[in-house]
Amino acid sequence: MKDPFVYTMRVRFRDTDMQGHVYFGNYFVFCDEALGAYMRAIGMPWQDMVKSGTDMFYVNANCDYLGSARFEEDIHIETRISKLGSSSVTSSFVIRNNKQETLAKASVTSVCVDPRTREKVRVPDPFREAVAAFEEGPP
Repeated sequence: MKDPFVYTMRVRFRDTDMQGHVYFGNYFVFCDEALGAYMRAIGMPWQDMVKSGTDMFYVNANCDYLGSARFEEDIHIETRISKLGSSSVTSSFVIRNNKQETLAKASVTSVCVDPRTREKVRVPDPFREAVAAFEEGPP
């Protein structure tokens, strides 16, 4: 397995709460942004999947909070597809600061659906192949 995809972003003021650190729910926003960047990096942007007949709906999200990020800090979101089911995709995230301290560990499960009927469909083979090629790296 090769190194994870890492998406870096800077914490914006609007991401923080009155306590001065990132509001807990925003970690899921960060994960969503990182997953979108991951999908673009493997050549399977979400928009292209929808055009080809498959959408993805989030059905479960979990996060363990181990630290906190503050305004103007860079965070690095390690992103992997950790499980592919027949119609589900589980993405795993580790969010770190510049000191490599782990701030959060999260996972999000999506279900693939037909965008017209919203019925479950199989994870598309091109997506499976792109994930395998990216996660396993070059032969």
